[in-house]
Amino acid sequence: MDDYLHRYTCLQKSHGQCSPWLFLWLLLTLRTAAAQAIDPVALVREAEEAIKGKTSHAVLEMTVVTPDYRRTRKLEAWWAGNEKALIVTLEPPREAGNRTLKRGNELWMYLRETETTIKIPPSMMLQSWMGSDFTYDDLVRESNPVQDYHIRLLRTDTLEGVPCYVLELTPKPEAAVVWSKLHYWVRRPDRLPARIEYYSERGERVRTFTLHDVRRMGGRRLPTRWVMHNDREPGRSTEIRLLSIEFDLPIPEEIFSFRALEQ
Repeated sequence: MDDYLHRYTCLQKSHGQCSPWLFLWLLLTLRTAAAQAIDPVALVREAEEAIKGKTSHAVLEMTVVTPDYRRTRKLEAWWAGNEKALIVTLEPPREAGNRTLKRGNELWMYLRETETTIKIPPSMMLQSWMGSDFTYDDLVRESNPVQDYHIRLLRTDTLEGVPCYVLELTPKPEAAVVWSKLHYWVRRPDRLPARIEYYSERGERVRTFTLHDVRRMGGRRLPTRWVMHNDREPGRSTEIRLLSIEFDLPIPEEIFSFRALEQ
């Protein structure tokens, strides 16, 4: 692109003011060169990897907002890639000790008050997890945007004053995903995710996931406030605030055992 700008400058100097047609040709050429220089798959891969690690350990607050109430829980979570996770409720006291265990594509919940362990059946996967706007399926899904979707650059946009690439993700025929398409915003300066829109088979926008408050935490820069908006029910949303996080640390296999679930 710099070469095209240099050519245009030289033409101006040698021949005076360039014609509007030449300027239009140059502009279209520059836009084409810019589009070719952007790898949409690499953009999504960078955005996903920026907020994930091989393993992670986090303490977070999850606040569920509805027109009728606002409820906050403090959680501690351990993750090992997309395969294993343990999420423990720390607060409020009446729920402290409740746990969710993920192993592969299966989920179990332990309820401390009744001392019972429940396996979540496939028929419940699209239901709300802990009353939030996240579903059980969000926790177990193996979906990988880079592997399961065709990705193309749709346009550019600006969110909260930051220029972004907007990408469209459509499922590959063999992918087992529930969304007809995703619109994915990636911040241009640091390649961090900024917004994801989820569309149903009927083309209806069902949810909007936004990421805010980029700061350094756990040795990397990442968004520290994540909000899932329920577009079907105005006034409903779930906000997650990272209080602390560590990446790529050794996590004992025992953490993801049934003994730890019921401990």
